[in-house]
Amino acid sequence: MGQYANQPDFGTIAVAVTASNTIDNTTNIDSSCLFIGTGGDVKVILSGVNGAGGTGRPTAAQAVVFKGLPAGSFLPVIVDYVLATGTTAADLIAVK
Repeated sequence: MGQYANQPDFGTIAVAVTASNTIDNTTNIDSSCLFIGTGGDVKVILSGVNGAGGTGRPTAAQAVVFKGLPAGSFLPVIVDYVLATGTTAADLIAVK
């Protein structure tokens, strides 16, 4: 969504997100912004974050927590992973 990596100016795909502490291809939400259905904190790994030395898969240590997000709002960053530990918000939707 927006002007990130040739994405259109509006969302064209939306899918429910299940937060997970597993960081692999099955949990990657592929450069999406998040809609917060039920407010709380969201712990994410931003898109473009690489593992040690700039290569490989990122780690949970590279995650950031956005605190106190209100229900019915968008998180205005592009993320690849939503971690379960540290996330209290619910009804998350990935939009791209």
